[in-house]
Amino acid sequence: MIVSVLALGALIIFGVHACAIYLAQQTRMEVRAPAPVGNLAVFATGPLEALSVPEVPLPAPTEGFLTPDGAPTDLSAFQGRVVVLNVWAMWCRPCRTELPTLAALDEAYGDEVAVVAVNVDHTPEQVQDARVFLADLAPLTFYADPTFELPFRLPGRQAMPQTILIDRDGRIRAWLAGEADWSSPEARALVDALVAEAG
Repeated sequence: MIVSVLALGALIIFGVHACAIYLAQQTRMEVRAPAPVGNLAVFATGPLEALSVPEVPLPAPTEGFLTPDGAPTDLSAFQGRVVVLNVWAMWCRPCRTELPTLAALDEAYGDEVAVVAVNVDHTPEQVQDARVFLADLAPLTFYADPTFELPFRLPGRQAMPQTILIDRDGRIRAWLAGEADWSSPEARALVDALVAEAG
């Protein structure tokens, strides 16, 4: 009888202990689970009507490009910030039309958001013209991809211009192929939503 009571007590203690371990593991699993992402498709309206939003965030491209000084860099240099990546060229009239709106967006957010305008012209004359053109659009900085590879690694596949929205975790959350007004209230609301997310 005493042995049975002791055995029953041991079983109860073992069960309680096992439940505690299970609950602790579940709690850890919940903490490690990725944070849910907001549905940015609601911002596909007005000047952003052509905005594309993947069902699941996509990894940002790892292809490199050049800083204004010609040093190699890539998107990992902006990790932890919201990135608005734009590819453009001087021969692309819609690119030149929308760049002032990207400059306004850049000025509005300061260091909170990295507006990265990557030029894909490749002849020395074109690159010089692009530098001069962008010099009047502070605070945009001149980044370059003279290999013209980056546009082919982005979701819009060769589209010019193309603008990609990347969250603090380095994931592509939305993109827009074609010209847009990035200084519009709709664009600000989209960027605000990404800025508000925890990294």
